[in-house]
Amino acid sequence: MMLDDIAGALGSVLTSRERLRALVAPGWSTPRDLLRFLRTIVPRSAAALAAIRVRAAAIPDERLRREALASVDGKAYHVAGACILATFLPDAQARSYIEVVAPLETIYDYLDNLCDRHPEVRVEAYPVLHQAIADALDPAAAPRDYYALGPSGDDGGYLRELVLRTQTALRSVPHLDALLPFFAEAAAFYAEMQTEKHYPRGERELRCVAWYERHRARFAALDWHEFVCAAGSQFQVYGPLYAAFTDEPATIAPVYDAYFPYVSALHVLLDSFIDRVEDAEHGELNFADVYPNERALRERVRFLRDAALARFARLPHARHHRFVLEVMTLFYLSHPKVARGGHEREARTLLRANAR
Repeated sequence: MMLDDIAGALGSVLTSRERLRALVAPGWSTPRDLLRFLRTIVPRSAAALAAIRVRAAAIPDERLRREALASVDGKAYHVAGACILATFLPDAQARSYIEVVAPLETIYDYLDNLCDRHPEVRVEAYPVLHQAIADALDPAAAPRDYYALGPSGDDGGYLRELVLRTQTALRSVPHLDALLPFFAEAAAFYAEMQTEKHYPRGERELRCVAWYERHRARFAALDWHEFVCAAGSQFQVYGPLYAAFTDEPATIAPVYDAYFPYVSALHVLLDSFIDRVEDAEHGELNFADVYPNERALRERVRFLRDAALARFARLPHARHHRFVLEVMTLFYLSHPKVARGGHEREARTLLRANAR
């Protein structure tokens, strides 16, 4: 499934002059780096996920097993995208990076499926379930009963094992102490985002706005739903993790500030854009639909991109971070869901706006 999604997006790029121009516009280093990502990092992340899938298939409870497998099969491209910065690491470090990211991203995707699809998950259970992310990002944390408030059923230790795998891989990461405060904040924001956005329609919007108002001073450049998008990304974890692997601890804080909130907001906004049809079918809050019209969406996508690029320009390895931004945008706007959802025209318009 990972290869199907990526192959579908790549096929859209290679058969569209407009998308090909977007690919080469930053320079020929982008196609070269993309080739390394596709030939080296994607197969390794797919192999790591395949091992996790075997474990998911052994979950005793049928509903938990269904959601675990759906998160692996239906969101496998998330794992590949999460590993994209490994493209620029030496071989051994790239493998270590993937060992952290593959189980961690699987936790995000599994919990997202439980919250969106499992009939027994009440809003009260969301913070308890999402403690798994905070624990996974802190090797000193003791795993706990993440299902204490639901859902019921035996997962055969699946979620606990993903937490322990992530913790074990993190212990060998350099400069871990410098990473932990940023990981803790990212996990806390993510858990609150998942909780607030899953209240019933009408109430969820009011709660998200109130949550934003409590943080407005820090995120004044964003609208309320863009702040919620930023909190819902994982790139504010993966960017600093890459900085630690480059053995440049002084850059961890600037990298975090570069990815959060601008890259992270754009990430989830684009994810919402391609999920419009699916979210409408399930009555979920779609952040791309909050804008009054397509022009407003284009302007804000451009703003988020420009703000991220400005912060990247002050970082070491700026080209590597720009690569993440360019490929993320191009592949989301080339994803097979775009054509299936009837949003090809809007996607092309966003690409043109993004290229100017």
